[in-house]
Amino acid sequence: MVGNASPTVRRRPTSQGADILDFPSSINSSSSSSPAPTAMSSRPVRSPPHLPTRIELLVLGLYPALLLFGALFSFVSPETRASPYDPVRQSHYPPEKAPSYFARKDNILNVFFVKRGWAWVTIAFFVFWATHPAVTRKDWGSRIKAVMRWASVTTWWIFVTQWFFGPGLVDRGFMLTGGRCEREIGELIAEVFSASACKASGGKWKGGHDISGHVFLLVLGSYFLIQEVGWVVVRSTKAVEDERCVLMDDGAIKSAAVEAPPDKREDMQVSTNVFEALAFGGKFAAVVIGLSVWMLLMTAIYFHTWFEKVSSLLTPFLSPV
Repeated sequence: MVGNASPTVRRRPTSQGADILDFPSSINSSSSSSPAPTAMSSRPVRSPPHLPTRIELLVLGLYPALLLFGALFSFVSPETRASPYDPVRQSHYPPEKAPSYFARKDNILNVFFVKRGWAWVTIAFFVFWATHPAVTRKDWGSRIKAVMRWASVTTWWIFVTQWFFGPGLVDRGFMLTGGRCEREIGELIAEVFSASACKASGGKWKGGHDISGHVFLLVLGSYFLIQEVGWVVVRSTKAVEDERCVLMDDGAIKSAAVEAPPDKREDMQVSTNVFEALAFGGKFAAVVIGLSVWMLLMTAIYFHTWFEKVSSLLTPFLSPV
């Protein structure tokens, strides 16, 4: 049968008297068409280390979703549409007509949590690093890097809300957009350049674009804690793949797992249960994150204009970390 016939091999004489074997071209072409396996074919594809992973993008998408939901809720609410917006109170509602407990600025979470928000974020961060078993066994280099991350984010919080070689960036932006400190009778209070100083002098902060310090704080603080706690829990439980990558000194991009000490890389699993993997420090941080998300939603529904909330959402992402 033709299918079983062997290919013909012919001998071709040469001038030196030796013979050269001529093989059919089909054999040569078939053998050369099979690509040789290379190391590149088995090398995993790494994402750029400075871009968010898929999980981080999902978490980041939560913040604009909350603000959008709050804005829509406020728009369809009859109480909101019936009440004019007061830029001094940063709300549609006077305290005596607030439609919800959380629409009042004297609610307990606003007074004792949001007003002291960065203190809670700081406590949660250090409690987590002092008690969680997956981070307490890390070397001092990892601990120093963690403190540097906290210091960098804290510096950005100070620059935006407290002090930036004078008034903070929020107060500077308010004045640059026409804001000023006035008394009830419309009298301008000179040489007052911050909202806190204006309130202390008996005046009111009027006329400018007011970036929401609440939105800025709640977004920056909660996302910082999510980054610090979330990836530790992910790696501890191995519930999902850790997609983060790091750039090595030689320019290679490798999995973030290489940052673990060599004698700890095989001992990463703490628990198969997420709740247990959080441990005390992670649970404490989770409470702070949960309260931050809740108060962000309340702020989105009851306070500030839509444009102020959008600008407040963008400000945390200018952070150096």
